[in-house]
Amino acid sequence: MASKLTQFTQWGRKIVAVGRNYRAHAAELGNPVPQKPILFLKPTSSYITEGENVKIPIGCSSLHHEVELGIVIGKSGSAIPEQDASNHIGGYVLALDMTARDFQDEAKKKGQPWSLAKGFDTSCPVSGFIDKDKISDPGNVRLWLKVNDTTKQDGRTSDMIFSIPYLISYISRYFKLEEGDVILTGTPEGVGPVASGDVIEAGLGDIVNMKFKIDQAK
Repeated sequence: MASKLTQFTQWGRKIVAVGRNYRAHAAELGNPVPQKPILFLKPTSSYITEGENVKIPIGCSSLHHEVELGIVIGKSGSAIPEQDASNHIGGYVLALDMTARDFQDEAKKKGQPWSLAKGFDTSCPVSGFIDKDKISDPGNVRLWLKVNDTTKQDGRTSDMIFSIPYLISYISRYFKLEEGDVILTGTPEGVGPVASGDVIEAGLGDIVNMKFKIDQAK
C-alpha cells in the first residue's frame, strides 16, 4: 500500500483543500472564523515536486505562500465516522497552497469561484510521501516556511479550528474519499507575497523540508 501511495501525485484523483482552518489566518485576511469547513478543489495537474519551479500565473500581481499539512488517503470511504478517520489515512505530505491573492480577492468581491486563484498550474508544490508512522500526532506538529531564509510562517496544527478526524468525516459526507486523494488542512498565519526569483523553504517539524523557486509564467 505505502509503496503505491508514494506515487500519489501520478494517480490520485483529487485535492480537497480547507480554507481558513486557523483562527489567526482568518483574522489576518479580515475573514470571520468559519462555523463549518470551507472547502475548495485544486486539480491534480497543479502538483509539482522539488526541482520544478512555482510559476506566477499570467496577470497575477500578488502570489501568496501558504504552507499546509496534507493528508494522503489510503483507504476509500464515504460518510466516514470521526472515530474511524485514522484508518483512512495512508500517510502525509507537506504542501504549499500557492494562491493568486489578487485573483481571489476579485473573485470574492464578485461572488465568483476561486478556481483560477487556487488551481493554476504549479499551485500545489509537495514534498515526498511521508509514512504514517513518521508523525505520531498529526494534530500537533509544527509547520514552518521561509522566504529567502526569512521566517514567514511558524505554527502548529494544534491551532486548527477543525481537527483532522473531523475534516475527514465532514468531507467524506459530500465527496467520496479515494485512495491517493489529498486533503490540504489549512495554513497558519503569516501568509504573504513572493516574487520571481524568491526561494521558498518549508518544513514539517524536522521530519521533512523542501525548497521551491518562484518564476514567472511565460
